[in-house]
Amino acid sequence: MQKKNGLLSQYRGLRKEIYILFFGRIVTNLGSMVWPMLTMILSQKLGMNASGIAVLMVAASLIMMPANLLGGKLADRFDKKKIIIRCDCVSVVCYIVCGLVPLGYTSVALMLCASIFQQVEHPAYSALFADLTTTADRERAYSLSYLGANLGLVLSPTLAGLLFRNYLWLSFIISGVAIGCSTALIYFFVRDITPEPDEGSASVYQKSRGGESIWQIIRDNRIIVLYMIIMALYFAAYRQYNYLMPLDMGRVHGENGAVIFGTVSSLNCIVVVVFTPFITRLFARMRETGKIITGEILVAAGYLLFLTLLGRIPVYYGAMLLFTWGEIFSTIADGPYLSSRIPASHRGRINGVSAVAGTIISGTCDLTVGRLYDNSGSAAAWSVVMGVLALAIVLAVVLRIRDRKAYPRLYDDKM
Repeated sequence: MQKKNGLLSQYRGLRKEIYILFFGRIVTNLGSMVWPMLTMILSQKLGMNASGIAVLMVAASLIMMPANLLGGKLADRFDKKKIIIRCDCVSVVCYIVCGLVPLGYTSVALMLCASIFQQVEHPAYSALFADLTTTADRERAYSLSYLGANLGLVLSPTLAGLLFRNYLWLSFIISGVAIGCSTALIYFFVRDITPEPDEGSASVYQKSRGGESIWQIIRDNRIIVLYMIIMALYFAAYRQYNYLMPLDMGRVHGENGAVIFGTVSSLNCIVVVVFTPFITRLFARMRETGKIITGEILVAAGYLLFLTLLGRIPVYYGAMLLFTWGEIFSTIADGPYLSSRIPASHRGRINGVSAVAGTIISGTCDLTVGRLYDNSGSAAAWSVVMGVLALAIVLAVVLRIRDRKAYPRLYDDKM
């Protein structure tokens, strides 16, 4: 394992391909201007209410469920690099066409198509990061990927907020061009995707079991099911950052809500860029389960601050600071947790199943929250979100206790 003496030096010693994928993340997310504004596009540009937006999001999620499963199966059977490149090409075409046609439900359909192919490639991307690292280096690699994603996102939400009123079409074009540049980067410079040999004692749980079905793997690792439920609950609550928060900002601040939300989203990315190296370094010896609990508590604290002082713009930035710290803890724990506890031969499919679990629970939460928001107001909708987060925290504590018994070799040199 590479010795880590500083914030940036901790990322040294990884494979060249990890750094290329890191730069690819930066370039792609430089153009990620559309999805953060989706709720406002549907509400302010297309006139949909909260319930209608929730139904549309759930419908999109249902469509993406088979895409996740298909992507997982493809990732375990075929060249992961080719899957990423081909899916990205479809996304590029969809976004460019979105920028050239009048804004309407055709645009939404094209955005959905692009998102479906992004979902198909997601298991391959996650599995590729795991393949290219050892157990000891995996958290650093995922942290670097997360850092790259947010380096690209620092300015794009604010720019999207500024383009929202009169130049929304340009956001689509920029997104397509950015994904195209990232695709070219991966195509020309990611040459070797041979899995990294991992002979450490902790790698015993990752030995390939190619002849067995995914359901057998899950039966033998039932603690993974609990983990998937916890992360699905967390994600259902987390995504209200892009749903309930902009709805409330639009309700309270009108059209200025888009600009405010854009700057708050940019702060989210700035905090990730500044604090991810610190948190990764300072909490390197904390177990993934401890990071998950910490992250969920901080996200809940951020939401509570936002709700308590809704309408006071400076408070939004304080709430986002807490929220983003929580996001960092949860994100740098997620990928390493799964990839260290499942056979390498099934990483893609397990990632696909995990995404489907998240889709089901998030969709149910979105429908409930959307109806409550329209019929009973913001407070009732947020009460469900906070309840979901509380349940996730309780289950994460249970996971922390059971995980050590299920995977003792992963705890030999952790706090």
